[in-house]
Amino acid sequence: MKKIVFIFLLIAQTFFGQSGFEIGNSLYQKGNYEGAITAYENVLQTKKQSAELYFNLGNCYYKLNKVAPAIYNYEKALVLNPGDAEIQNNLHFAHKMTIDEIKDVPKVGFAKMLRDFTGNFSYDGWAWMAVSFAGLFLLFFLGYYFSGTTLLKRIFFVGMFVVVFLILIAVMAAISEKNHYETERPAIVFAEMASVKSEPKASGADVFVLHEGTKVFVEEVLDNWKKIQLTDGTEGWMESSAIKEVK
Repeated sequence: MKKIVFIFLLIAQTFFGQSGFEIGNSLYQKGNYEGAITAYENVLQTKKQSAELYFNLGNCYYKLNKVAPAIYNYEKALVLNPGDAEIQNNLHFAHKMTIDEIKDVPKVGFAKMLRDFTGNFSYDGWAWMAVSFAGLFLLFFLGYYFSGTTLLKRIFFVGMFVVVFLILIAVMAAISEKNHYETERPAIVFAEMASVKSEPKASGADVFVLHEGTKVFVEEVLDNWKKIQLTDGTEGWMESSAIKEVK
C-alpha cells in the first residue's frame, strides 16, 4: 500500500508540479493521514526540514491516535520554532493521550528567568537578531557621521550605545541557547511499555515502568543502554531501542 501511495506521489509531482509538502497538505485535508505521512516523510528524506513540516506530521499521527510519533514530531517542531503557541497547544493535547503522569519540577529564580528568555528563539534566531542589530548599528553610525547638527549627532551616538547593548544581549542569548541545545538530549518513549532498570543490564532490578509518549532526557549511553532522567528528577536505565531522541 505504501508503494502505491509513493507511486501516486511521484505521478502527482510530475504532472502537477506539486512539492511533497503541498501533496501532504492536500492529502491531510482529504483525511488521508497515512498518505500525508508518506508525503511528509519523503520530504524529510531529501534532508529538508521545517517546524511546519514536523508540526503537520505530528497532526497526522495525532489524528491516527499514534501518541509517540505525534509527540515526537511536535517536539521536533518546537526545537526549530521554540515558543510557538500552536505547537505547544497541540503538544499539550497529545500529552493527554499518554498513560504516565510525571510531575514537572519547575526551575526557579534567575535560572528560570534566563531559560524562559533565551527559549523564546532558537540559537539561529538569536544569531540572526544579532546580525540585524549590527546592521542597525551601521545605520546609526552613518547617521552620526553625516549629521549636520549637534542634536542629531547626540541622538545617533546614544542610539549606537543602545544597539551595542542589544547586540551583546542577542549574542549571549545565542550562546546560552546553543549550549542548552547541545547539552539537553530529550527523547520520547516509543515502546508500548518499557522497564527502567537500576543498572544497564537486563538482569538489573526494575525501578519503574514507562509507556509510549513519555518524554525523558538522556544523560549517558553505555552499549545498548541509555541512562535517562524524568522531569521529576527520577533516573534509571532503558534499552536504547525503546526511546527515540528528538535531536
